[in-house]
Amino acid sequence: MVNKLKFGKTKSQFLATTRNRVDQYFIDEKISKHANWLMWLKALLFLSGFFITYIFILADVFNLLSVVCLCLLLGIFSAFIGFNICHDAIHGSYSANKKVNTLFSNLFHFVGANPYMWNITHNIVHHTYTNISGHDEDLEIAPGLIRLSNDIPANRFHKYQHWYAFPLYSLASLSWVFRKDYKKFFQPQVGQILNKHPKIQYFNLFFYKALYLCLFLLVPILLIRTPWWHVFIGFLIMHAAQGFTMGLVFQLAHVVEGTDFPLPDTSGNMEEAWAEHQMHTTANFSGNNVFAAFFLGGLNRQIEHHLFPKICHVHYRKIGKIVKQTAAEFGIPYIENPTFLAALRSHFRMLKKFSVKI
Repeated sequence: MVNKLKFGKTKSQFLATTRNRVDQYFIDEKISKHANWLMWLKALLFLSGFFITYIFILADVFNLLSVVCLCLLLGIFSAFIGFNICHDAIHGSYSANKKVNTLFSNLFHFVGANPYMWNITHNIVHHTYTNISGHDEDLEIAPGLIRLSNDIPANRFHKYQHWYAFPLYSLASLSWVFRKDYKKFFQPQVGQILNKHPKIQYFNLFFYKALYLCLFLLVPILLIRTPWWHVFIGFLIMHAAQGFTMGLVFQLAHVVEGTDFPLPDTSGNMEEAWAEHQMHTTANFSGNNVFAAFFLGGLNRQIEHHLFPKICHVHYRKIGKIVKQTAAEFGIPYIENPTFLAALRSHFRMLKKFSVKI
């Protein structure tokens, strides 16, 4: 891996034109780029659902099957909170008020993840070096088990990855809780970012991880009249639902047919400008599906998100028409799968393609 990576120096006329048109859209419509009433409604719905489900589990008045369903539901609500609230807040797109963004960013602690490390690994590294092996650490999930690029060394397990990857995605949020955040925090460098953390972030990492485990393991063990290992199984069920939901949605944005996995030259130079690079490495799915737009927090429209991460996701469908039209004018691809199942099948074929060394 080269030490310094640089995108094409030529100014992107595509990005400049798209930004001007998107800015004009908000001026013409006289609306804010931040949250609207629908965004606040979603926040209320998902936070209420999360809290009520948690209380129902602690109430200890339901039969075993009902509790299993509640654990699954709690995991799904956790994923939806991450998608719809925390993701925008950490990007600073939820509100023009930084305190509001910080408040909602901290909800990430209560779904098992660290917002400070997410900002580094996702906002800075992934959004800059998308699909560049050795730089975008989102390609390095389950090291040694899942291969998402031809530039990752292949091993004998990978030839089966298109079969075992999907159940393995269910471990994604458990990895956040117990492994990923610690690993990224203490490794010397993430992508091209040197890890020099403020002292308060050391406290936050350990304090909020401990608080999370207290709320979702210790408190249920103390309050629910059941063996401790029942609680532990419920914890695993919750994370299986959360991790599977998260893993599927995030992978369908960049590891599908049509997306590129470009590499820099020996001097660390990328051929394209940053915006063009994003258009070649990012894909949408279910762009016109109202259900997907409501529940997935705009993650089904990753093209718009990568170009405009400071705009709240509730506006992506409208500005998506502008982005798609402008891309066509400049002869730039706008990669999209019409449905979730189409994207899922495409991801499966990519997993199979990367299962062997080419």
